[in-house]
Amino acid sequence: MRSAATPEPTTRSSHGAEGSERAAEPSILTLTMNPAVDLCWEVGHLEEIGKIRARVRSVAAGGGGINVARHVVRLGGRATAVHTAGGEVGLRLNRLLDEEGVDHVAVDIDDDTREALVLFEAESSRGYHIVPPGPHLHDHEGRRCLDALVQAVDGCPYVVASGSLPGGLPDDFYAAVSRRVREAGSRLVLDTSGPALRGALAEGVFLFRCNRTEAESLTGRPLRGFDDARALNEHLLTTGAAEIAVTTLGELGALCSTGHGHTELYAPPLPGEPLSDAGAGDSMVAALITQLAAGEDPVGAAALGVAAAAAAMLTPSTEPFDLDVARSLRSQVRTRFRTDPRRRGV
Repeated sequence: MRSAATPEPTTRSSHGAEGSERAAEPSILTLTMNPAVDLCWEVGHLEEIGKIRARVRSVAAGGGGINVARHVVRLGGRATAVHTAGGEVGLRLNRLLDEEGVDHVAVDIDDDTREALVLFEAESSRGYHIVPPGPHLHDHEGRRCLDALVQAVDGCPYVVASGSLPGGLPDDFYAAVSRRVREAGSRLVLDTSGPALRGALAEGVFLFRCNRTEAESLTGRPLRGFDDARALNEHLLTTGAAEIAVTTLGELGALCSTGHGHTELYAPPLPGEPLSDAGAGDSMVAALITQLAAGEDPVGAAALGVAAAAAAMLTPSTEPFDLDVARSLRSQVRTRFRTDPRRRGV
């Protein structure tokens, strides 16, 4: 683990066995500005009064980019997670990543890293993901995170910025990330929400992934299906906000759009009851970027992403999806390509 501190801004430690073949693969860098230690508890039944006994299902380092890095490695790729870490919870976050064998760069902050609670009710098979806002960062801490990212990006073709921003950082923080990543010769994949989203899109990114809620915040109207997603993605492409746009539509699937047209990807039927959607988005981004780094085309990469998101629905809380299930569901992702009349000459 590397901890950002003066006079040496960052330090790194790689964990886990990597052979010569793995070392030759390009590494994917992820950025998590507001990580968490995810506590997953299971109860038999939620009662309105009285004491409820719970068992701890898992304790894991979490947050968008950290989850993506974890899944990239599980899918056979290489990844390094850059993240903030503060206080006792931050120390625990670092220990969990070390124990798991995730290569990471920790940037020290003054405030405590947040803890998030995933509560799973066995009787109803329902999960509740309870997430506090997290720490407040100062301007100099944000600048140190950017410096740590640039220092770690060397040789990484893709950088994934995923998750919300903590308080204190300006709305244009991800726009600054986009500029620094572009200057370093890498491509930025963005998966975030809130005010920081618009600033980053104004700067432009390589790939933007959004869900229904984020899409509706951009358009100001409901996203009912593929036609609405196509209108949004086309706008993102024509304005230069993204070179590739992937909009997910829950149980319908996703729309992957490039300069050549739009491909509807239909979600495969689940081989069991859905338990939680908490990790679906990160699972999709991880599968998508792993495939892109391996040379797959965007539509093929997005197809595995849809399958991974579906597999993640079968696991409670943010637990990792089953790789074999994701691969089996990949063959059941149907696609439909549609060109846009304004792009027939592309």
